[in-house]
Order: sequence, then structure tokens, then C-alpha cells
Amino acid sequence: MAAVQRLLRTAASGGAASVARRRMTALAPEQTPLAAAFPFAVAERSRRRTAGERNVQWVFLGCPGVGKGTYASRLSRLLGVPHIATGDLVRDELASSGPLAVQLAEIVNQGKLVSDEIIINLLSKRLKKGEEQGESGFILDGFPRTVKQAEILDGVTDIDMVVNLKLREDVLVEKCLGRRICSQCGKNFNLACIDVKGENGLPPIYMAPLLPPNNCMSKLITRADDTEEVVRNRLQIYNDMSQPVEGFYQKQGKLLEFDLPGGIPESWPKLLRILNLEDQEEMKLATA
Repeated sequence: MAAVQRLLRTAASGGAASVARRRMTALAPEQTPLAAAFPFAVAERSRRRTAGERNVQWVFLGCPGVGKGTYASRLSRLLGVPHIATGDLVRDELASSGPLAVQLAEIVNQGKLVSDEIIINLLSKRLKKGEEQGESGFILDGFPRTVKQAEILDGVTDIDMVVNLKLREDVLVEKCLGRRICSQCGKNFNLACIDVKGENGLPPIYMAPLLPPNNCMSKLITRADDTEEVVRNRLQIYNDMSQPVEGFYQKQGKLLEFDLPGGIPESWPKLLRILNLEDQEEMKLATA
């Protein structure tokens, strides 16, 4: 866990992670209207561990399709902490025969965002399960989406840093429309080859396609919500909701903005450097 130890040393010496760990006065869970959705909130709050006693607890924000899952999962493997994606929690529930499956299917197919109550319920169960299994630290992907959720999360646990991934909208739309899933193995691919020239002060962006192997090519399917109309609607809803959340964490000194300069080969090394994880051996391990 050399990566984690280096991050903690950086925090102690006043680096970027130290800024991210500034302690703020959190709204107690009993003061928030949805705190009851976290059945273990009060108990968890009474036994919080300091940053030196646990692994990192980070949040990844960003528009749908920006790549939160890709970078969060890579950092999860590198740092040895669980990657908890609310999108995966929703998809797992959709695939189940649970009482929320039908309701969630209608919401997702219309390109709407899932309500606070549903997301909090799903995340609550996942965090409790991890606690029971002895997990230490986490990277949250896609949560919180609202200030209300952020306040509840502050009442449950300490967030060290919030990484906000950013990518221009025209590139995001093209990227989302290129997404494909193999119906057999379940892996994600992207057929879009994005090559945008720099203009009007904006830098050029190149993202190579993530092509499937030959045995997956004939089994590719498109997500029901990956149409241009639904994608643009989803982005608009997200943009309207995201600014207050970004402001919430910016006031706490925890927000780190990261503009993606391109695809994984261009963006991953730069993200590692800004997080003080530029060690070559760890980079090779994470990208293997």
C-alpha cells in the first residue's frame, strides 16, 4: 500500500491531499431530513476513524459519460480501496427482481435522474455491507449528486477529497453515443474515434476508440438511454444540479477540478501526477 502511505505523508506535509482533508463542521445526520434513510448513520458517526487510521475516502464527480468509472476503478485497484459506483448499484437493482426494478427502468429509459431517496437507500445498503466485511476507505462514483445528499454523506463519514472530472459537451455527446456493451461478457467498449481540433481558445482533444475483440464484435448492444436526445437531456439536468454540489465542496476546500486532456493514455498519467501518484512502477501496475 505504498501509494496510500505516500498520500498520507503528503497530507501531513501540507500537500493537495492535506487541503482536501480540512475538517469542516458537518451537519449531524439527525438534523438532515433524509438521515433516516441511513439506518447506521448515527452509530457510524460515533466511530469514525482519522485519515491516518484508514484508507482514502474520495468522491468522483462529473457529467454522465465523462469517465468517472474508468478512472475511479483504476485508482481503486491502485490504492486497494473499493470503488462504489451508484450507476452500478442502480444497474444491479434493475437486473434483480427487487421492488425498485420496474420503477428504476422507467426512470432510466426516460433519461431522468434517480431520486435522492432511491440512491441513498441503495448506497446505504452497500456501505453497511462493506462495513460488515471490514472494508477501509472507498472511492464513490456518481454520489453525491445534490447538496442534500452531500450533507447526509458528511453526517455519515469524512470525505477527504472530491475530484471533479470535466470534458466539453460536444465531446461528451459523441463519446456517449459511441458506447457499446457486449451482451455476452458484459464488458464496455466505445466505437467513437474523437478527433476535435483546437479552436476558440479550446485545446484539441483526441480519444481513440476502445474496440472490442473479434469474439465480442457481433454481440455489441447499445444502452437504451444512449440516444442523442436522452444524452443531451441528461447532461442538461446534471449541469443544473452539479454547480451547488461543486460549490458545497469548494467551500470545504475539498474540490479538485481536473480537465481531461484526451483519452486514457493522455489523462491517466496527468491525473496520477496531480494526486501525487506519479510512481512509474505503480503506473505500470494500474494500467496492466
